[in-house]
Parts: sequence; structure tokens; C-alpha cells
Amino acid sequence: MTNRNESQRDRMIRVDQAGEFGATRIYAGQLAVMGESATHSAEIRAMAEQEAAHRAEFDALLVRRGVRPTVLQPLWSAAGYTLGAATALIGPEAAMACTAAVETEIERHYTRQLETLQQTGEDPELAGMIERFRDDEREHHDTAMASGAERAPAYALLSAAIRLGCRVAIRVTERV
Repeated sequence: MTNRNESQRDRMIRVDQAGEFGATRIYAGQLAVMGESATHSAEIRAMAEQEAAHRAEFDALLVRRGVRPTVLQPLWSAAGYTLGAATALIGPEAAMACTAAVETEIERHYTRQLETLQQTGEDPELAGMIERFRDDEREHHDTAMASGAERAPAYALLSAAIRLGCRVAIRVTERV
């Protein structure tokens, strides 16, 4: 659980690194099911590469600042891969619906973090990372929507369930 002396910034770094890791696992699951030549695989691969770059930056920041990673990483690895594979099995639009839902929550999460950091004026390095990554996540959302996310079977239900899962994962990972 959270150490009382642990800073809010440490929790931000931990949850953001875990989120970027989870995103790479979602895309890995989607690509494993869809293959290289499937509809939207090029878009998914490009987004996966950006998420991997985000993760690498957060990995380095974790080490440099001595922030402990979440102990739930094995769970998020399996959950992310399973979510990606399951949505891809439904179809390319469902894979895109997954991306749109995840990125909606991540954009909101990053915006809240950025507002907190800007209010205090602390940690411009972290604020800059979050702002850059948030902008990438917005692009991922827009790509997913333009690629037919809303045409996925039961889009509203699928999106709501994934968004709820993201919110729960964020809250738990901040602490564990």
C-alpha cells in the first residue's frame, strides 16, 4: 500500500508508467490476433510504437527518481493483452473502440495531473512529459474514432466497460 511519505509525484510516475506498459500490452494483444495485414494494423502498430516510447521514458524516470513500480504489473500485463486480443477478436472496429475508450480516460487522467503540476509550478520535467504524452493520446483517440470505433458492436456498452476498468486500474495502481 501507499507509504505515507511517498510523494504525489511518485504516485503519478508509478501509475503513468503502468498505464503506458498496459497500453503496449493492449496493442500487443490486438496485433497478435489481427496480424500485420489486417484492417487498421498499421495504425495500431504506429500507436504501439508511440506507447513503447512513452513507456521507455517513464521506465527511465522511475529508475532515475527511485520510484517503486506497481506490484500489479504482472496483472496489468495479462489484463492488457487479454483486453487487446478480445477486442481484436470481435473485429477491427472493436479494437479501435478499445483504443478510443482507453485514450479518453488517459487523456482525462493526464489533464488532471497536468493541472495539479501547473498549479504548484513543481516538476516541469514531469509536467512536460505528461503534456507531450497527453497530446499523443488525444491523437490516438482521434485515429481510433476516424477508423470506425463507433461502428463496433455494442459500442456504448463496450466503451463504458473499458473506461470503467481504466478508472479502477488508475486508482488502484496509484497506491499499490
